[in-house]
Amino acid sequence: MTAPAAPTEVPQDAGLSRRTLGVPAITFMIIAASAPLTVVAGGVTTSFAVTGSLGVPLGFLLIAVILAVFAVGYTAMGRFITNAGAFYAYISRGLGRPLGVGASLIALVAYNAMQVGIYGLFGFQLSMFLEAKFGFASPWWLWILLCIVVVGVLGVNRVDLSAKVLGVLVGLEFLVVIVFDIVSLNVAPEGVSTATLDPSQLFGPALGIILVFGVAAFMGFEGAAIYGEEAKDPKRTVPRATYAAVAIIGVFYALSAWAFSVGIGPSQIVEQSQTFGPDLMFVFMGEHTSVIFADIMTLLFITSLFAALQSFHNAVARYFFSLGREGVLPAWFAHTSKHGAPWAGSVAQTVIAVVVVAGFALVGDAFGAAESMFGEMAFLYPVLTMFTWLTNTGAAALVLLMAIIAAAVIGFFRKDRRGLSLWTTVIAPVVSGLALLWVFVMILANFQLMLDQEQPDATTFILPGLIFAAGIIGIVWGLVLRSSKPEVYRRIGHGTEPGAYGTEVLEVVDES
Repeated sequence: MTAPAAPTEVPQDAGLSRRTLGVPAITFMIIAASAPLTVVAGGVTTSFAVTGSLGVPLGFLLIAVILAVFAVGYTAMGRFITNAGAFYAYISRGLGRPLGVGASLIALVAYNAMQVGIYGLFGFQLSMFLEAKFGFASPWWLWILLCIVVVGVLGVNRVDLSAKVLGVLVGLEFLVVIVFDIVSLNVAPEGVSTATLDPSQLFGPALGIILVFGVAAFMGFEGAAIYGEEAKDPKRTVPRATYAAVAIIGVFYALSAWAFSVGIGPSQIVEQSQTFGPDLMFVFMGEHTSVIFADIMTLLFITSLFAALQSFHNAVARYFFSLGREGVLPAWFAHTSKHGAPWAGSVAQTVIAVVVVAGFALVGDAFGAAESMFGEMAFLYPVLTMFTWLTNTGAAALVLLMAIIAAAVIGFFRKDRRGLSLWTTVIAPVVSGLALLWVFVMILANFQLMLDQEQPDATTFILPGLIFAAGIIGIVWGLVLRSSKPEVYRRIGHGTEPGAYGTEVLEVVDES
């Protein structure tokens, strides 16, 4: 039974900007996080190379179906909860506040790991490109630090500014990948074959591995709910943006992966992916178009990474904001600018990025770890460590959170389905939750493979261990708040409606 508690004063800044983002803006920010050009150049080739299977294109479609089913309950819950903390708020309301706080720390680890990890690939790619084209040798970390400044500046400004920048970059990514697809289908050394679209290529021994490597391409799709407080019409905008992003990403990646296999040839795609890796796309375009176009693609590959960096930065800033607003973290994190940007959370994420990048740079360069760990491959240090370690950890954490969310949907609608169908409140969450839990287990079972390790080492266990450690610490902190700060505890997961905080009173409901 629910009973109202005494009203609690929640002093805040003006809060996040209201009614700012429409469906296209949120959809672009979701797609930006998945980095389309990066996925096609790097993710597709890696999947072909590691799995040795031709089922990669259909794998993207299967993941899209799983996530679309997940979105049924996820977006239904979003009609009744509008909170920049998304996962944190949903799990708090569906499974209990302690689990919600645990989920909030897992989310912070996940989004920070994804964001900072991508910096490693960004710095490496830009440094290598400048050296190859202009003979200008520069340290990879220099470009990361400069990029952190740009991302931070956009992060403390109006969210629609970020949306416009990301919209332009994502549009250019789609354009260049479409050109690549057309060229691939035109070259087709073995004809326009449908060999990679044969279901038997997917539903075999490699199915689990295909999904493990493919699911990372969709990370960020769940982010629509994070922008719910800033959406023009949260109850409609968030679901539409979520479904649009899943459909666009799934179909686009599947078609591009198929076109890739046609352009190289189904009989050669696995071998060539193993030989060239992510460079295969640029080598192919250099041979069949022009060096200039290949260079343009490389530059857009770098801007693709920048778009993903900005998108994940925005997500982290809003998680900090939500947790600060509700007292889970210090209230300082809830500060926003007069334009409605969560500047305190943005600054916090920027500081985290600087500290982690500096740590990797010092260990790798100043202390010589890059040379001792990788020998002749030391120049790949930021890719083999920062990018590989952190993005895989972040992807694993987000898959786990989505599996937990599916259970939270069932818990939220358990006593009152609010007029929704059994499919929405039970069946879809059960089906998608079990599928996502299976993918998470497969990720853990193949984590050594994802880190490209011949033998497991400390990182094989420490990195996924961070996910569970964050969850446990969060649950313990939630229990501490319950006993020591009951007023704060009652606010967990409730947040406020857009713009309803400030000197206004938040009525807290105790859902026991």
